[in-house]
Amino acid sequence: MKKIISWNVNGLRAIIKKGFIDFLVSEQPDILAIQEIKAEEKNISIPDFLKLGYNVHLFSSKKLGYSGVAVFVKKEHECDIVKGLGIKEFDEEGRSIQLDFKDFVFVNAYFPNSQEAGKRLNYKIGFCEAMKSHLDKLNKKGKHILLCGDYNIAHKEIDLANPKANTGNPGFLPEERAWMDKFLAKDYVDIFRLFNSEGGNYTWWSYRTNARSRNVGWRIDYHCVNKLMQKRIQRSYHNTEVMGSDHCPVTVIVD
Repeated sequence: MKKIISWNVNGLRAIIKKGFIDFLVSEQPDILAIQEIKAEEKNISIPDFLKLGYNVHLFSSKKLGYSGVAVFVKKEHECDIVKGLGIKEFDEEGRSIQLDFKDFVFVNAYFPNSQEAGKRLNYKIGFCEAMKSHLDKLNKKGKHILLCGDYNIAHKEIDLANPKANTGNPGFLPEERAWMDKFLAKDYVDIFRLFNSEGGNYTWWSYRTNARSRNVGWRIDYHCVNKLMQKRIQRSYHNTEVMGSDHCPVTVIVD
């Protein structure tokens, strides 16, 4: 069994000061994928994590203090690392990192925010399409695939507390939701929804108006797999009790 956790930490340096290492030690994930690290390798002490039994792989944005992804992998799990999609406009923002294990391909992605009035919607959909195209190629090769991360999309009305009020807001735009419809139509599966079909299950809450304490949130963090990988997923859940970021970690257990 492997425990795989995904978490938008909203700043790696900040979360380290808020119990991140205690969380890592307590949970002992085989893989911890984090997004929005806003840091470079020189900003953190890699040896500290090596002592805890983890190799750390970062893919930072060229713009300082912005975006970026990282993966913490237990030393015993051998893999090859692929940083980015090979597309400059996305890779410059440190949007994805891939780990090729013997038995599956793992991708950690931080999907762009489409921003107010859809200012970056074209960029967002471009990334979505590039990611799907990349995964489709792997899928055709018969690879087992898991894509985790902050998708910055609430797919269905059940995935946010106030769908009507947010219809025109970034993350719930028709174009974004339509892409998720297409992505999940045939070859890929939203794992959490295999185990839980209820509302009120969110992964992000605004810092404003005590949204988290009132559970007025959005589900925008996912683990999605292809059909080959689906049968290996044993469990999926949100770690809503874990604080330190405006997102909570999301976990899957893989056979």
